[in-house]
Amino acid sequence: MYAIIKTGGKQLKVEVGQPIYIEKLNVDAGEQVTFEEVVFVGGEDTKIGAPLVEGATVVGTVEKQGREKKVTTYRYMRRKDSHRKQGHRQPYTKVMIEAINA
Repeated sequence: MYAIIKTGGKQLKVEVGQPIYIEKLNVDAGEQVTFEEVVFVGGEDTKIGAPLVEGATVVGTVEKQGREKKVTTYRYMRRKDSHRKQGHRQPYTKVMIEAINA
């Protein structure tokens, strides 16, 4: 069984026992989180939401909070003696999917 959920402005396909990396949630490590915006549930009986599947939830446990590798951007304007270097590290939350309730 799998499901497609909406979180952090993105849609993700999840299965039980799968770790996912999503946009940062304000939840401590070890706590449970419930995703209620379920778009699709697949498996033996398929349920398609319009726009969401009613009564369907996905439960997961937060494993850790972290930050991704640094992404460096560099802007250079030729003949202007101008440049700008900037770095960014995106925060994320690692969640282990425990159950899909449909």
